[in-house]
Amino acid sequence: MAAPPERRCWEREQARLKAGVVEQDTEEWQKDPNFTGLERVGGVDLSYIKGDDTSACASLVVLSYPALQVLYEDCRMVAVTAPYVAGFLAFREVPFLVEAVQRLQQEEPKLRPQVLLVDGNGLLHHRGFGVACHLGVLTDLPCIGVAKNLLQVDGLARDELHREQIRSLQRSGDTFPLTGTSGRVLGMVLRSYNNSSKPLYISVGHRVSLDTAVRLVRSCCRYRVPEPIRQADIRSREYIRKQLCAPLEARPARPESKKEAELEDESDA
Repeated sequence: MAAPPERRCWEREQARLKAGVVEQDTEEWQKDPNFTGLERVGGVDLSYIKGDDTSACASLVVLSYPALQVLYEDCRMVAVTAPYVAGFLAFREVPFLVEAVQRLQQEEPKLRPQVLLVDGNGLLHHRGFGVACHLGVLTDLPCIGVAKNLLQVDGLARDELHREQIRSLQRSGDTFPLTGTSGRVLGMVLRSYNNSSKPLYISVGHRVSLDTAVRLVRSCCRYRVPEPIRQADIRSREYIRKQLCAPLEARPARPESKKEAELEDESDA
């Protein structure tokens, strides 16, 4: 747990950066029903070495759109020094993702993504500034938060009503809004894949509207998790396995973690 002075410093920084968040569509392709003009979609992920919460692989991938073929991959081992504190994940992970975006800009500027999908929340956050907002403001790229679990803020809860609403999502593309007790819609629950009853929690990160975010995420889903995030996760884990040179860790017979299982839940009901 971060010391109180560090936490207060992080809160001030979040408040300062939050002022720069844009919650509307800013690009012409976002306003087109078929996303005409969108050619490159990015995904980011940090995967940790099992049993070591300070050694991780930061991964950025860029996929073609709408074909969703990998155009660019950047995986680097990083030393994570900031502690994990709930609500402040960005201070632990975002610096490495910003560096990856900067490397891409320097090395392959023509492959710069037009939007980033982030494994985490955006406005759906205790202070309305999750990792997707943080990364979006620092890179000035449109960003979308895509979470696999509900963050219980502003009265939102994984109660029977919420479970009933999830059961009402019968087919891919079905949604319902996440409305807090404040009356504000913080995100959208999306059934992204017919064969998986587990939904995704979509929220605005930066320079995108919620409606556009949901439509784009759905269009990027071959399975439950959108392909840019899925590929970033798979490739970061494979990079770790190669770095460790541990054949037993690379066995493809079954997923080695719950997170990987969720990313490979093609037949999940």
